[in-house]
Amino acid sequence: MSTVLSRPLAGAARQPRSRLLGLLALVVVVGLCGSGFVSDRFAQPLSLHADTVALGPQGRVVEVTGDAPGILVPGTRVLAGTPDSARLAAEQRAWLAAGTVPVVTELADSTMVRDALLDLNVLSRTDGVPVAGWSGPWRYVWPRDSALVAAAYARTGHLADAERVLTFLGRVQPTSGVFQARYLPDASGVPDDRGDQLDGTGWALWATAQVAAAVPAPDRAGFWARHRGLVDRSSTAALGLLARPSGLPPVSADYWEVWEYRPTLATAALLRAGLEAACTLYTGRDERRAAAVCAAAVRLGATITARFGPAGYPRHLGGSPDSVDLGVDFLLPPFADVVNPGARAAWTAAPRWMTRPAGGLAPGGSWRPDGISWTTSTSTYALTAAALGDRITAVSWLRWLDAHRTTAGSLPEKVGPTGQPGAVAPLTWTAAAVVLAAADLQR
Repeated sequence: MSTVLSRPLAGAARQPRSRLLGLLALVVVVGLCGSGFVSDRFAQPLSLHADTVALGPQGRVVEVTGDAPGILVPGTRVLAGTPDSARLAAEQRAWLAAGTVPVVTELADSTMVRDALLDLNVLSRTDGVPVAGWSGPWRYVWPRDSALVAAAYARTGHLADAERVLTFLGRVQPTSGVFQARYLPDASGVPDDRGDQLDGTGWALWATAQVAAAVPAPDRAGFWARHRGLVDRSSTAALGLLARPSGLPPVSADYWEVWEYRPTLATAALLRAGLEAACTLYTGRDERRAAAVCAAAVRLGATITARFGPAGYPRHLGGSPDSVDLGVDFLLPPFADVVNPGARAAWTAAPRWMTRPAGGLAPGGSWRPDGISWTTSTSTYALTAAALGDRITAVSWLRWLDAHRTTAGSLPEKVGPTGQPGAVAPLTWTAAAVVLAAADLQR
């Protein structure tokens, strides 16, 4: 994300001097004019690129704008009235039937979960792996979005699709084990110079463990053989990133995807989640390696508690509690096996600072006051609530997401102050998080 989640600043980790001067100037202006200036300065009309995506002639992915009834074959993401409509609709129905669509009792009349799964299917259609969205700037593969999709596919019985995501991550991962911010969907490289994003290593390990947990026992040896390289490179990278006196990883862009100058909780939390996942993956397969990563996960967890905990788990090391963001989610289930009481308290308080006028959540408490809700943050909060067993909170956020879908039923990236959907739709991060939350609530 540049000033948005799905469109990061070019070269986020290496900002030019002119940008730093610009940021200093903005700080001066904000100090003189107050936060109201920031709100007015950055508030822009919120447009929606498309209502959904669908399969058109010859199975090509197309954006759909307008009222869905009559445009799509009912119950599918297939354009009606083309020579391929019947065949493609049958394929989609068969794909859904091959897995499960989680049912949330309180949302039994909603098609949101089914539609989210169909959107993931369409966004994975062209290259077999999910792009973040179909509009141009989003038509790339982010490790974090992909990790959530792989987990969602695994939880709904689409293991072959989930494994394709892991195989892709293994193909694009360099020998260093550290991922770039995003990749071209054909695995041929990166689209720009945004640079390394350290949380990707944690996301890859977490996703692998999530998929592994769904693999039938007779197939686990083959799964491990296929994906051990990804696990080895990622765990080695994570251990190396923590071999510092502070015990925390180096400064890196995280899911905000802006230039950082202090360690962020989100990066540290996701590396801890990745090491814990690696601990699970190596146990019973490589005990020496398991001991190393298990111990590292415990050390990092203790360091996070000691360094971030006293201040209420803020976004940045040394920050204030009102800057809380999804970093606290990443310290809790489903990203952690054990509930961190301090992180849970910070997570419970987070909506106080993250809620925006339409009722959804911003990326963090210190996000600019532009009035826009982000479905990525809101759906992740719902996922954490579901994983914690807080059904009332999880269902409440899922209801909000359901009420702010596009006319075609897709989940948009943003929701404006008056409740209108905006930016790209559908978005894989949000769709996957909704599916995972529903799966947890169904258990």
